[in-house]
Amino acid sequence: MQKNIVEKIWDKHVVVSRESFPDVFAIDLHLIHEVTSPQAFDLLREKGLKFYEPKRAIATVDHNVSTAKDRRIATDPGSQKQLTALRKNCAEFGVKLLDMESGKQGIVHVIGPENGLTQPGMTIVCGDSHTSTHGAFGAIGFGIGTTEVGHVMATGCLLQKKPKTMRVNFVGRIGKGVGAKDLILKLIAQIGVDGAQGYVVEYCGEAIKNLNMEERMTVCNMSIECGARAGLIAPDEVTFEYLKERECAPKGAEWERAVKEWRALCSDDGAAFDKEVEVMIDGMAPMVTWGFNPGQGVEVSENVPAESEARQALDYVKLKPGQKIEGVPVDYVFIGSCTNARISDLRAAAEIFRGRKVADGVVVYVVPGSEAVRAVAVKEGLDKIFISAGADFRNPGCSMCLAMNEDKVPEGKRCASTSNRNFVGRQGKGAITHLMSPIMAAAAAVTGKITDVRKLI
Repeated sequence: MQKNIVEKIWDKHVVVSRESFPDVFAIDLHLIHEVTSPQAFDLLREKGLKFYEPKRAIATVDHNVSTAKDRRIATDPGSQKQLTALRKNCAEFGVKLLDMESGKQGIVHVIGPENGLTQPGMTIVCGDSHTSTHGAFGAIGFGIGTTEVGHVMATGCLLQKKPKTMRVNFVGRIGKGVGAKDLILKLIAQIGVDGAQGYVVEYCGEAIKNLNMEERMTVCNMSIECGARAGLIAPDEVTFEYLKERECAPKGAEWERAVKEWRALCSDDGAAFDKEVEVMIDGMAPMVTWGFNPGQGVEVSENVPAESEARQALDYVKLKPGQKIEGVPVDYVFIGSCTNARISDLRAAAEIFRGRKVADGVVVYVVPGSEAVRAVAVKEGLDKIFISAGADFRNPGCSMCLAMNEDKVPEGKRCASTSNRNFVGRQGKGAITHLMSPIMAAAAAVTGKITDVRKLI
């Protein structure tokens, strides 16, 4: 029987299947952070349960950590409480913790791939919606709630209904100044924030095949923003080259066996999907969101909508119906998050900053996704480029993506952001967020307004 990649991975992980009931579904890798885990660890204590298999889990601190120079000084007692709880819980239950100053701490969806923990064919969960990031490796990764975090800790399994499947095919070639972030924003603008609800999406097309692994992670990261349960890309030589020699990747004969298995992780010719979508990308310009959800996006050369149904969003972001999006002034720029804080993102942004200065009155945060990313950036001198331009090059963490720490956009201020969500209050109470790629954000930083980066390349 011909199967698509989602069906192949799913069927291999079903422990028990009964008609009219959800599957008992096995989980290979459990990623843990400080925000959604405290109650789950408490559940184990209350029930007198052990952690089912600590070797299948890895923990780090990311949401609440300070990204300031002296980041061990927590400015918020609630944040400090969660950080302390995770350290205590990991020590008690035998879970490895990648803490600050370990050289491996970082955003949970950055540290998994860079350490070789994320591998093709895996099922991966985390108490964080952007676990879909790991699908870039041909894995099924999805976010779970705190109660489910406890279930995985206790049993290594979840109750899950088999999802519907969708294939998204990007048709055409990526042009100058257009990248992975633009592709996924284009899809979300086309199908809407609930266009893939209930589906696991496979991303296809020459444009996807030509992306490097970090770019593929950007695409899969934002699968959740169009309603998908998860998103993935079939593994190929690009995947294998990225994983080879990573610390936790298979070695020697085990590597050869693993690659042989991974090559079979593709949709069979003629395999059916419940839904198919085509996204035409020939000639497209870089994307920018204009409203307060990720589906409210346009190409930078376009105007915001003039329709009355867009009025609520336009009123919030203080734009006029039919206004050009290019040229809108910005107050803050954030380059970071689990979407765009990897070394390739920082390198690309640095090329726009090189030889230029941040515009007067604009505050710029550049926040690496992990300690490892930061170390490479410093080694390559990227930090000097950012600092010389007038940006604040900070320590690793989720930072200004979600305003759960001291990094916030003040009320009424406008931010050009490389993060994944532009919801009301996402970056701070009353903050206005425009999502875009790292090079677009860098262009906004040096011009002081939303700018078509192609004019600066």
